[in-house]
Amino acid sequence: MHGISYYDLRQVTGAFTHIDIDNGVVESAGTSFFNKAVLRVLVKTGWGVLQIDNYCPCTGKKFDELLEKAARLANITDENVNLGDVPRGILPVPPVKEDPRDVDIEEKSRLLAEIEQAVVREGIVNRRANYIEKDELVRFTDSSGNEFEYRMGRSGFNVLAVASRNGNVQMGYEREHSIHGFNLRHQQESGRKAAETAVSLLDAIIPKGGKMHAVLDPELAGVFAHEAVGHASEGDLIHEGNSVLKGRTGERIGNDNLTIVDDPTLPEFGFDPVDAEGVAVKRTEIIRKGVINAFLHNRESLASVGNGCAGHARAMPGEPPLVRMSNTFIQEGDATKEEIFAECKNGIYLIGSRGGQVDPGRGVFQFNAEYGYLVKNGECTTMVRDVSLSGDILSTLHGITLCGNERKMSPGYCGKGGQSVPVSDGAPFILLRDAVVGGSGVD
Repeated sequence: MHGISYYDLRQVTGAFTHIDIDNGVVESAGTSFFNKAVLRVLVKTGWGVLQIDNYCPCTGKKFDELLEKAARLANITDENVNLGDVPRGILPVPPVKEDPRDVDIEEKSRLLAEIEQAVVREGIVNRRANYIEKDELVRFTDSSGNEFEYRMGRSGFNVLAVASRNGNVQMGYEREHSIHGFNLRHQQESGRKAAETAVSLLDAIIPKGGKMHAVLDPELAGVFAHEAVGHASEGDLIHEGNSVLKGRTGERIGNDNLTIVDDPTLPEFGFDPVDAEGVAVKRTEIIRKGVINAFLHNRESLASVGNGCAGHARAMPGEPPLVRMSNTFIQEGDATKEEIFAECKNGIYLIGSRGGQVDPGRGVFQFNAEYGYLVKNGECTTMVRDVSLSGDILSTLHGITLCGNERKMSPGYCGKGGQSVPVSDGAPFILLRDAVVGGSGVD
């Protein structure tokens, strides 16, 4: 029919709720509703993608007209598109403790205001808090007879504190997002912690940069796993030649204690019961005991690249799926936190993340820590700020010599191709030898 060898339709309907409070004033609050679908068809000339607002399920002649319209949009490609054979199946969505839909927006605003108010203390000049909540009903069908639907909810908040003294402006930031239900209750401590960080940073020093041993906290180590390794393992980038990991399968790039994983099945913020192409999800060990093991794929990149598994296609409502991460982390080891600091001896302890950049093609990265502490004789001493971590991905992985025995995951959102999807990053405490630490301070 119309030369179509395959098609799939993914429809997402739901609601988006947001609340923004700025210095005690509710700037905006409300709920919007959406109904978005994307129809993909595969013909000889490639993919045709039709995005549909307010989609109403249809059959027969009307659906045939949609297929024909999508087929006319097919891109002209220089090579045939093949799809890998994949397993089907869908996981149950984790239960929620309290459904956010059962809490009215006035109560949500009041609870968020309590978190924002907890920021108030001497030295704080600005504060802000926001809450977002998404409820989505996903329906999927394809030409292979695969059909399913599930409902998924996510909610969470961010709180920001800004401190200022004599022109020195510093920021503290806390966030909490979950798939397990409403989480605004009894969260004032997040506001107090954000304020404490901002005020403390006013007295922090800027360290001198250079090579040194570094202890990375679970958040920053998780960001490293996501940005430096996770993106470089995405099958579409491998296929395009934009990854430093291309052609390195089986190559040792780290110590035996290093395993880096992406796992959509974990009940963390990046959980998906099934991927956006209707493929069953599973744990993928990108690096296993220091050796490049497998890549992340959608059906198309699996067929063209191989070495890995599909089930890693994700998409925003109404958008075509892309190869994406979900819950990406460094597997925990057997070292205690105390052993890691003792082995570090003299160096630096880096905490949290304030963004950065990575070039997976060239294999280089640079991340900014939220703050840190100098380490002397295995003990944390002076607080530091304006500090970064940079280097070459492959050589840096060899520098991870100890992994802690407890892993922590941090929620967030990841952008790619104009789409933003929920993810979690995580790690235990790790020891990174001869890290390239950036700082403009002097001895």
